[in-house]
Amino acid sequence: MTEPTTPAASLLLVDDDPLSLELLQGYLEPVGYSLTIAHDGEEAWRLLCDPQQRFDLVISDRSMPRMNGMELLHRIKGDPRLAELPVIFETALTQQSEIAEGIAAGVHYYLTKPFNFRLLQAVVKAALDDFAERQALTAATRRAAGAISLLTAGRFHLRTPAEARELSSLLAAGAPNPDGVALGLSELLLNAVEHGNLAITYREKSELLIAGALHDEIERRLGISPWSERTVAVELERGAGALRIRIADEGEGFTPAKYLELDPERALDPNGRGIALARQISFASLNYEGCGNVVVATVDL
Repeated sequence: MTEPTTPAASLLLVDDDPLSLELLQGYLEPVGYSLTIAHDGEEAWRLLCDPQQRFDLVISDRSMPRMNGMELLHRIKGDPRLAELPVIFETALTQQSEIAEGIAAGVHYYLTKPFNFRLLQAVVKAALDDFAERQALTAATRRAAGAISLLTAGRFHLRTPAEARELSSLLAAGAPNPDGVALGLSELLLNAVEHGNLAITYREKSELLIAGALHDEIERRLGISPWSERTVAVELERGAGALRIRIADEGEGFTPAKYLELDPERALDPNGRGIALARQISFASLNYEGCGNVVVATVDL
């Protein structure tokens, strides 16, 4: 059984269907998550507004009486205290327009009914990991603020996901929107390591996430040739009006066009949102060069 990302991570389950709630509880309680139940959006919103309550993730049905999932989602994303809280929709809908609406409003993932146990476990863990990483990046970025803003140019090399996260926090500390830039840089640098240098394909990453084996596969590839010799080069240049960050990996490249937007066709996958999110919330511009193994991100100052 997959272990929870953090001890007793707190999940809010929102559904008017007793059977769906029973299934979710049966899948998630044995893993060790702390579960709170709400039977519609209004009850969920009251719990979210209660200062005595703290949640790491919301799993909500989309279609409910009184307040549906979309209205609940809009309230969550419109509240500065809750805006970063990941929301997973569980739905029987398969229409692309419905899925696209949820993605545009900020849904983290979609789960379709009936639930796939392994996919549910993987999606919940991935959402919690993303939330924890955002919080860690925010804390690290604030610690790095100050002296890094004096840096006008620099060149860095990295190999591992851990180094990618550390460098993201460091470089973002000198930006006007450090939390958003740190998140975007982390996504770009992790892509350069995982998909670029280590040649983990999109489908392979999906399968590894569902199997809970992504970390082990990354470590395995980091230790063997040719992947072990590859590095990601990062160049920073600060001008009068913009911060320019160039990221180059040693992979074979890819076609980035379809990943620059949040695609409803990938809404049911546990990965595939990083580049689109980075482009939307982190940078003034994001441009890929050559075969796709070089990306230049620009931050307005």
